[in-house]
Amino acid sequence: MKWQGRQGSSNVRTSSGGGKMIGGGIGGIIIAGILWLVFGVNPMTALQTGQVMAGGVGGNSTTQPATDDSRDTRFVKVVLADTEAVWHQVFNEGGQTYQEPSLVLFDGQVRSACGSATSATGPFYCPSDQTVYLDTSFFVEMRQSFGISGDQQGSGDAENRGKAGDFAQAYVISHEVGHHVQTLLGITQQVNEASRQVTRVQANKLSVMQELQADCFAGVWANRNESLVAGGFLEAGDVDEAINAAGQIGDDRLAQASGRTVTPDSFTHGTSQQRIQWFTRGLESGSVQSCDTFSGAL
Repeated sequence: MKWQGRQGSSNVRTSSGGGKMIGGGIGGIIIAGILWLVFGVNPMTALQTGQVMAGGVGGNSTTQPATDDSRDTRFVKVVLADTEAVWHQVFNEGGQTYQEPSLVLFDGQVRSACGSATSATGPFYCPSDQTVYLDTSFFVEMRQSFGISGDQQGSGDAENRGKAGDFAQAYVISHEVGHHVQTLLGITQQVNEASRQVTRVQANKLSVMQELQADCFAGVWANRNESLVAGGFLEAGDVDEAINAAGQIGDDRLAQASGRTVTPDSFTHGTSQQRIQWFTRGLESGSVQSCDTFSGAL
């Protein structure tokens, strides 16, 4: 992925402290070592499925603009700027105005408007403060879990050449921004309302639809970005990285990895095949309209 030397977003901030997780949490669905892999394991999903993250009324951690010049911070700024460019374009086409989210980088723990979280929560989006939260250990976990070498260079010219695995990381960030788009479009609110009126199994199905749509929106971002960035930003192997990531975080794959029985009624994010399918659909179409995972369910 060619990202170096490109303009970054001014909406990236760092957290100076967090608070602690109080009770609840995300339960036993996720296993140690791959917690971060479940893109949408976030406070809103927990609320939808009854796995409440406690302590959500204590206010946010103190944040400030991210000013360090580390490689990971620069990368996050560029990816977020790319999502901003794409979604401004998409919303303008629909006669609407895109409201940019914030992205908070934290170390270890953080307090959001949706509750307190630790690095074990993984990247998440909080609709209450319209902010994506990303622990700084995320990049290390990605490289270790996917066998990505931080020193391995991708193809491309010397100035723009990225590192192998960059696109898989960008995919995760764009998925969380996809949840922000859902909030702006009122989809998150509809899912929450519908989930309160149905059984746990039915609420889980709604959660799957919501997560798969965020995957599809990530695909739309990748498609549209190619037309906005001069010469494109995708490199050979980038799409395969994203598909590999999507395949590893399906509910069925995670259940098998943890030695648990694969129980579709308990799924909240979709199977590996579904996640790959919907990301690919967005990538190939570049159209939000192609991302209707709900099919009249709401």
